[in-house]
Amino acid sequence: MHIPDRIFSKALKLKPLSADELMLLYRFAPTNELMFTANQLRQMYVRGKGVSWQIDRNVNITNVCISGCKFCSFHCKPHETQKSYTTTFDEYIDKIEELKKLDGNQLLLQGGLHPDYGLQFYVNLFSELKKYYPDIKLHALGPPEIAHIAQKEQKSFTEILEKLIEAGLDSLPGAGAEILCDRIRKQISPAKPDAQTWLDVMHEAHKLNLPTSATMVFGHIETLEERIEHLIKIRNLQYKKPRNAYGFLAFICWPVQLCGTKLGEQIGNKITTAEDYIRTVAISRIALTNIKNIQASWLTTGKNIAQIALHSGANDMGSIMIEENVVAATGTVNTLDADGIQQAICEAGFTPWRRNQKYQRE
Repeated sequence: MHIPDRIFSKALKLKPLSADELMLLYRFAPTNELMFTANQLRQMYVRGKGVSWQIDRNVNITNVCISGCKFCSFHCKPHETQKSYTTTFDEYIDKIEELKKLDGNQLLLQGGLHPDYGLQFYVNLFSELKKYYPDIKLHALGPPEIAHIAQKEQKSFTEILEKLIEAGLDSLPGAGAEILCDRIRKQISPAKPDAQTWLDVMHEAHKLNLPTSATMVFGHIETLEERIEHLIKIRNLQYKKPRNAYGFLAFICWPVQLCGTKLGEQIGNKITTAEDYIRTVAISRIALTNIKNIQASWLTTGKNIAQIALHSGANDMGSIMIEENVVAATGTVNTLDADGIQQAICEAGFTPWRRNQKYQRE
């Protein structure tokens, strides 16, 4: 099907495309045209050959979670005491010291929805980490955890975020977005907050000028229309942020990993093709007219496909991801150290530069 030139022209003028226009591109535009357009847009947001990357460490606060996500093999239920754990403070010390030896200074702290852990648990944890390591950056939790804590404490999202920021929270990941459509969420993550709650938490974070990111996990039971709906919701929320607030600094999408999961048992171990991933990255760059940075997900797709994504609208290679557990629990194991991630960027024809969570040079 011929795509009207006016749609490409509108995109290159940085005008937001409608859902119908994005669907036309998603369904019918040749992949090379999508890549070309997305790469041109990337040059408008981030000129030149620079591609950013980062050193941080994942630490799972606990593996106990009641969200019931069917795509997660990592979590366990509260009664599974032989499998459950909570990271001890001594273990945090060891992990941070290892991170510092690798010249890193950020922790990505994720924990899921623990039924017993309320606001004070996280305030104490963040405060203690900052007491011992005042320079460490805490990129922690996500909208589902904030909503869970708020419900448990009977407080507003703003009150929870303010207390966590005071305790040392530096930025809020876009965790738990999956697909921002309640039809999907009810089926794949039944106990997680609905789509509007995720958006509401992020809106409050933006009003508090807390740096955030947005994500999308695709390739399971969603339709292409629902992927577009997700992107438009992210774009619309970014328009609502206060003028000088950080808002969403980056968008990251990745294909779901189904091996060994309940969702995989239900729908089969679908594998997202490299072309589908590249098209999704390109459409994300085209759709998200107000988000500067698009990340390539080497962790789930592998180095080679991530390198192609750098020619399809992405300008960031993410982190070396020390100690990633959730994706690894599905059997997907891709690794890159600091030298490897920089080499991968160079091999793709770009120049690596190291960033922090605010996309500032380290």
